[in-house]
Amino acid sequence: MIRINLLPHREARRERRKRDFVALGATVALAGAAVAMAVGFGINSKIDAQDRRNQFIAAENAKLDEQIREIATLRSEIDALKARQQAVEELQSNRTIPVHLLDELVRNTPEGIYLKSLSQTERRLAVVGYAQTNERVAELLRNLAGRTEWMEKPELTEIKAVELRSGTGRDAEQRRIYEFSLNAVVRSLTDTEQDGAAGTVAGAVPAAQVARN
Repeated sequence: MIRINLLPHREARRERRKRDFVALGATVALAGAAVAMAVGFGINSKIDAQDRRNQFIAAENAKLDEQIREIATLRSEIDALKARQQAVEELQSNRTIPVHLLDELVRNTPEGIYLKSLSQTERRLAVVGYAQTNERVAELLRNLAGRTEWMEKPELTEIKAVELRSGTGRDAEQRRIYEFSLNAVVRSLTDTEQDGAAGTVAGAVPAAQVARN
């Protein structure tokens, strides 16, 4: 006996394949979404970690900047303290210079000269006085140029004749004298010490030569 299947098996097969395709597509979509979520989560976690590292680096840079500012402030304070210390040391070392200047002026001022005023600005000494003659002023300049340890480079800035009146009434006497102004350079304690050391070495050389001979 011949049997004929009249059921719509082709449509059923087509429907089954369609369902299988839809199921496969849904599975692939779910898998893709899961992978995308996992990748996104990983990327986000890496971004968060990098943000934390960046924040840490920024905080450390801020600390370093603050330390650099503190170091700069400390350096400026150290430089200021060094400058003050140097100024104090210079004052202590040069406090005897005015005594030496007065002593040398007394010893090297010739007769016939009267010193009116002395003033010192840093290393510049200004002297104002009166002299009986021009020759007395020239002698004073020579003495200051070659006989002093604490002054050098004396320079006459002005000299002029003035009338000096002494006495009163009939006993009054009028004389012509010379008012002068001169400048000189004040030597520091270091300069004089160096000259003293050079003089000691220069004096020791001949002695050594004599010893060899």
